[in-house]
Amino acid sequence: MQRRIWPVWAYYVVAIVVFLIDYASKKIIDRTVALDTERIPVLGDFFIITHIRNSGAAFGMLQGGRWFFLFITIIVVIGILWYLHRSYRTGSGLLLFALAMILGGAVGNFLDRARFGEVIDFLQFNFGSYTFPIFNLADSAIVCGVGLVILDTLLTMKQENKPDGNGEQPQEQQTV
Repeated sequence: MQRRIWPVWAYYVVAIVVFLIDYASKKIIDRTVALDTERIPVLGDFFIITHIRNSGAAFGMLQGGRWFFLFITIIVVIGILWYLHRSYRTGSGLLLFALAMILGGAVGNFLDRARFGEVIDFLQFNFGSYTFPIFNLADSAIVCGVGLVILDTLLTMKQENKPDGNGEQPQEQQTV
């Protein structure tokens, strides 16, 4: 595995930064963009800042499941904290960074659900007549973190599939 350059607390700093950026962005949107009515074009009709509340999960699924989502998020956060500490000595820096991003995003959305019973979403992308489900920066951090976990898994599998894990053949398989 790759050697980590950062101490374990640095990954918590990443999670805190993700959380604070998400929190600040939601606070700005909540104070400056009218709920459910205002649309601020950023890139024409392709990218629009708006303000909605989502009481469901990703893409608005399972509306009204506040307590379920709070419970699941607590379990996920505990799992991430456990896995981050467990993986610190053997995991790659990429994996730990990904876990920190997921942690920061999960806590960001958790705070909204605990306070309001719903999450503030504001990033809207339109592809012709199709509108992608509106999301926030915590969602983006979670998706990017999961993508990095997948990338780390693929890189790790590639490394492990090399003979001896370093590209060399074991002694008994070398030809003379």
